[in-house]
Amino acid sequence: MRGGLADTFRFLETSSPSERRALLASTLGWMLDGMDVTLYAMVIPALLREFHLSTSQAGALASVTLIASAAGGILFGFLADRAGRRSALMLSVAVYSVFTAACGLSRGVTELAAFRFLLGLGMGGEWATGAALVAETWRAEHRAKALGLMQSGFAVGYAVAALIAELVMPRWGWRVVFFVGVCPALLTLWIRRHVDESPLWVERRLQRHPTVPPHGSPVADRVREAASSRPTYYLKMVLVTLAMNSAALFAWWGLFTWIPAYLALPQAKGGRGLSIAASSRWIWTMQLGMWLGYVTFGFLSDALGRKTTYVGYLLLAAALVPLYARAGSARALLALGPLLAFFGTGHFTGFGIITAELFPTSFRASAMGLTYNFGRALSAGAPFAIGAIAARRGLSAAFWISALAFLLAALLALALPETRNRSLKEQ
Repeated sequence: MRGGLADTFRFLETSSPSERRALLASTLGWMLDGMDVTLYAMVIPALLREFHLSTSQAGALASVTLIASAAGGILFGFLADRAGRRSALMLSVAVYSVFTAACGLSRGVTELAAFRFLLGLGMGGEWATGAALVAETWRAEHRAKALGLMQSGFAVGYAVAALIAELVMPRWGWRVVFFVGVCPALLTLWIRRHVDESPLWVERRLQRHPTVPPHGSPVADRVREAASSRPTYYLKMVLVTLAMNSAALFAWWGLFTWIPAYLALPQAKGGRGLSIAASSRWIWTMQLGMWLGYVTFGFLSDALGRKTTYVGYLLLAAALVPLYARAGSARALLALGPLLAFFGTGHFTGFGIITAELFPTSFRASAMGLTYNFGRALSAGAPFAIGAIAARRGLSAAFWISALAFLLAALLALALPETRNRSLKEQ
């Protein structure tokens, strides 16, 4: 008997093998991207001891990766628009896998910083190439749901990283944890053999001489008028989406970097004083909320529209942050945490859907890579900003910065057009 979750994902049964393979490749790539970058967070205590790092130096290493991801997003987006989505996806996965493993060979902080920078290039490229491949392969009626599933892979990768650290580090140490990070490189072999190139990218490559109506006809006048105004329009959309996603990512990194400490620190220091075991359980429930937020966005945006759903998620995240920061009991934290993760993380699915439908095939991957990963780079200062304010006023007060950033992202999103039901072939 069918029902519940099976009915929710029935659209997968009606999809083509090519659609399913593209979705699987991109989801696994993003999941393993999340796993590799999260492995660093898991081994920070060991790095502090072995390399005699300060917490600010450890934070700077994380910032190096985020900054490199901006360059990687531009580089691999450019490559994807010219050499194909599949080729760029394979190369990005190979880069972040190899240099994650290389981190385990580091003899000092300089080498570690160099390897973190290089893996950041691949990390920045994976999302844009994978999202473009899924968006251009899937039919319009299921595109949002497919991108939601792809985005949810990051939450799974976070959980996988925690499991690897728990199983590997006590037995073999932090270096072997990084060595495990080379495993995603095996995914490239499967992609090369089984995943098709984006049909829209192939079609555009074959269309070397587009047909333009003759001069003097009303159709010709409209086409040329649209063509002349298009660069200004797309520049505006790049700036809006870049600023919007920068604000959203600033809010996310500032908030979710500090939530584990907020749960564990004593109340005298602005925390909630939970035990390590309780903090872990609370964080795991938030991961479930994240996954559901990612997946559900696609279904809601099909029903309500991309823009409405995206703005709604951000506004609810902004409202939930101060409630979470002022929660007076463990039960309240447990109830609010998954909701905050649902809305505070699920909106990233919307960003992928909107940017895929907003920009044309000719530079879709470049625009997606730039706007998403430049936001990552700008958000690198968020953990420091929250920490600096917390040192004076406590984490509860510092989290208001994230609430304001979520609100700013929602206000910027109001400048976006609605893209639901937009055909990518028309661009």
